[in-house]
Amino acid sequence: MTSVEIQPGPDMVFHPGRRPHMKPLVVGVYGVSGSGKTYVLDHLKDIMDSENFSFYEGSEMVANVTPGGLKAFQGMKEEDQLMYRQRAIDKIGHRCCKSNKVRVVAGHSMLWSETEGKALPMYTQNDLNVLTYILYLDVPSDVVAQRRADDTGKARPILTAAQLDVWKTEEKDLLRGLCRSHGILLSTLQHPIDTQTVAALLGDFKIHSEYHNFSLAKEELEKGLTLEAGIVLAMDADRTLAPEDTGALFWTAASKKWPSVVAEDTLKTLFGGPLGYSHTAFRQAALLYDEVASYQDFEEICQHVASQVSMYPEMISLLHFMAEQDNVDLVVITSGLGLVWKKVLELQGLSNAVTVVGGGRIKDAFVITPIVKSHLVGYMREEHRKYIWAFGDSPLDLPMLNKADRAVVIVGDELTRSRTMDAALKTAINEHGLRPVQINLPNTSLPRPGLPRAQLTHPLLIYDILAREWPTTTAKLVTATDTSGTKLLATPMRNSAVAGPELREAHRRAGHHLATTYVADIIGLEQPKIQHVLGRETRGYQLRHEKKTTIVALMRGGEPMAFGVNDAFPHAMFVHAKDPQDVKMHHLDGQLTLILVDSVINTGKSIVEFIGYIRNHIHATIHIVVVAGVVQAKCVTGDDGGSLIRQLTSFARVHIVALRLSETSFVGSRQTDTGNRLFNTTHLA
Repeated sequence: MTSVEIQPGPDMVFHPGRRPHMKPLVVGVYGVSGSGKTYVLDHLKDIMDSENFSFYEGSEMVANVTPGGLKAFQGMKEEDQLMYRQRAIDKIGHRCCKSNKVRVVAGHSMLWSETEGKALPMYTQNDLNVLTYILYLDVPSDVVAQRRADDTGKARPILTAAQLDVWKTEEKDLLRGLCRSHGILLSTLQHPIDTQTVAALLGDFKIHSEYHNFSLAKEELEKGLTLEAGIVLAMDADRTLAPEDTGALFWTAASKKWPSVVAEDTLKTLFGGPLGYSHTAFRQAALLYDEVASYQDFEEICQHVASQVSMYPEMISLLHFMAEQDNVDLVVITSGLGLVWKKVLELQGLSNAVTVVGGGRIKDAFVITPIVKSHLVGYMREEHRKYIWAFGDSPLDLPMLNKADRAVVIVGDELTRSRTMDAALKTAINEHGLRPVQINLPNTSLPRPGLPRAQLTHPLLIYDILAREWPTTTAKLVTATDTSGTKLLATPMRNSAVAGPELREAHRRAGHHLATTYVADIIGLEQPKIQHVLGRETRGYQLRHEKKTTIVALMRGGEPMAFGVNDAFPHAMFVHAKDPQDVKMHHLDGQLTLILVDSVINTGKSIVEFIGYIRNHIHATIHIVVVAGVVQAKCVTGDDGGSLIRQLTSFARVHIVALRLSETSFVGSRQTDTGNRLFNTTHLA
């Protein structure tokens, strides 16, 4: 398939197989007079490799190219000064072209005019043509004012902290606009300026290119690919795995934490500007993340954002299901914050099953652009011969979707989903041959026009993804037969003198015990906020995704034990079912776990019918846990491998939890039938 081209910037297209010609690297170190540019340069000279880095004072370069030096320059007309400033920066650029050195030059974009009583622009068009990066030293104005007063060796106008504040604000605003319209990366460094941090940035600038960026992203991707898997599910993250935009959530949180310095619409302004969604734009975003938060603050905000993300239940179920398949690898390729999505997946118990390829900060060393997504999918197809299913939601995912073998468009709520996707899809379909299906999450969301629909948990889609090789797995059996607690719980259940309400209560206690001791371990726990008895807020525990759990009591013998399970998991949905068809679509729509409860499993025929119906007609990936009071031993451990276990090999993600195994066959009649004993109807049998 051909790659879909989107047009937000000229640097979005590159060939991953060859090194591009790199623009000479010239880094400007800017800031108001007295911010410490010379001090920083002097320290950098001491710690940086002179074979790869050269450092210049802008005023010295101007003096070198001006006949009569700096004194003559200062006496010239404005248009003549402009000419020599241009010659100075051109000379630095020319030297850079002749070697691979990074040239670092201290300079100004604005200078204070005593005549005008304000700062005036002093940059030239040549500066904008030559510079590739600008580091702006953002030192508090009172500190700068004191430095200027103490430095008697330089003739500078006396400025108040308020005047310096105005200068700084105007200069930063000017540089932000100029840099974004000329493809120059801008990083604002906060006081105190750490020269080791500056040195690390310069080192990154030296080695970074789109080729290098793709190589690092590819290395990260390789960690998630296995030899056994022939299928890869490659997924976007924001608004594909969940309805939230984690980048927007991050900047909202940061703006609340530092309201005077951080704008909530930081990313929207960046990507909505001249850089679009280019490689340069994503690199600028990485620099902004570095500016706004220390490592610790960044971690804390990412953790906070992750806690706000509610993954689509269908996605959680699909990923858990596919994680059990040896022939499937799971990869999230995100242009957002990789750390956030690692934390989100960790909260869902998927951190070991899904590889996240995503950057965020400069220290992550790479960024994921739409074109990088496309090339990573192409790399998996061409180099690893993988069959790729790609999932995405917006025009930025179209290059990846079109490069995949199969494309799935996630269609979310109409109020939050991409508004430009319909037009972009039409172009991709008509001009580039894209043939996607759409999946609506939630199912009630309005479909996009002209796309065939599929359901994420429907057996036909799962069957299609797995290349018509339905998984064969072994249902996992957990028994409590030999514990002292089980022996005590089982005694009244086995006692023929116990019947009616007393027996139902025994079954209820057994259900509660199995739920809290075994089912909770299988499914896992989450920590909701609760009010402590001392009046403070704290964290308690409940079943993971308890509100997205359905308990089905197999009537009528399973009801008392199911009530016990429900006592342990009070937020779960409770359903009665005599036949498999009693379980309806709305009972499992959006649910993550199904707990089937029966008092006795003899041959396992009823359980297999229920699971088969659910898997084949309602929900192909939901986690199913069967809870039973007693299971006939031969149906799970017989010489033939156990008829129940053998029949369940076609259904992945199934656990069986039994209070005990018994060698006795439970074909009940009259007094021995558990259902009749539970409800005092033995005389009717």
